[in-house]
Amino acid sequence: MSQYRPNFDSLAEEMQSQARRRVFPALRSQVHSLPPEQRRWATFHFGWSDAEGNPVAGGLAGKGLRPALVYAAALAAGETSDRLDQVAAAVELVHNFCIVHDDVIDQDQQRRGRPAVWTQFGASAALLCGDSLLALALTCLDDGALVGRLCGAVQDLIRGEALDVAYETRRDLSTEDYLLMAELKTGALMSAACSLGAAAAGGSPELVARMDRFGRCLGLAFQITDDLLGIFGDPAIVGKPVGADLRRRKWTYPVLAAWSCSGPAAESLQDLYRSTGPPSDEQVAECARAIEQAGAGDVSRTVALVALADAEGHLEDCGLDPQQTAPLRAIGATMVDRAW
Repeated sequence: MSQYRPNFDSLAEEMQSQARRRVFPALRSQVHSLPPEQRRWATFHFGWSDAEGNPVAGGLAGKGLRPALVYAAALAAGETSDRLDQVAAAVELVHNFCIVHDDVIDQDQQRRGRPAVWTQFGASAALLCGDSLLALALTCLDDGALVGRLCGAVQDLIRGEALDVAYETRRDLSTEDYLLMAELKTGALMSAACSLGAAAAGGSPELVARMDRFGRCLGLAFQITDDLLGIFGDPAIVGKPVGADLRRRKWTYPVLAAWSCSGPAAESLQDLYRSTGPPSDEQVAECARAIEQAGAGDVSRTVALVALADAEGHLEDCGLDPQQTAPLRAIGATMVDRAW
């Protein structure tokens, strides 16, 4: 890794803050172009209105992580023009299309500390809301090559989501199966954010390809970190109840890592996942303890750090000045640091 290591926390926050300031006006403009009913669902999802459509002060439109990757990748390629605002908006709209649908699929009742769209308006409305956001994303891009790249990412993440759903009924999964799913489900859009930013900035095909690989590795690190937060995180930070994945007996990397271990800790986890009744709060807490006692928490943290190191390696291979890639490395580091 490069020896150029600025204060990554402050640099990452600065990039995300700038990204929010730039992309949110473009997002609002796109969302407010929707017909009234879809607009009400979408503005509620973004935290800009209540369920009746009345404006809400200080809405929670998200952290701006993926738009920040768009701007940081473009900066590395030497471009900061206003055209990037629409590219960043397209990526953020696709991300929100995903999470509105994810909440329906996973039956998660909260998103960003507020009721999920489907709990407020129903599953059908939520699915239509997500579809509207995806359609808006495509209208943001005025370049056929960029549209093609974004559509390819959407196909990958849908494939990843399909694998995630299919995995719920299997009992023969390996950590390798999980990594493939995570690279598609989470890595695809992060790779799109990075490669779209570099491509829109006029980066060379080689640079765009390396940005794509950087984003895929980063997405893998992010997903495993998210798995850890779903078990051991602070609900106030995560934005939804901790333990929901365990309660649904969902396969995550820490669960699979613990499942393959021997000993009492792994056995208690296996007992819960093989049972069929609704688990109690104590059973969920026992599972979390079992994962930690089996050493799966540490294993998962190590795998996330290895994925982050792989991502940084792709940046080093770009041959750019470390100061040009520092914002990307800062965002990546803080994405993984949030779990410990």
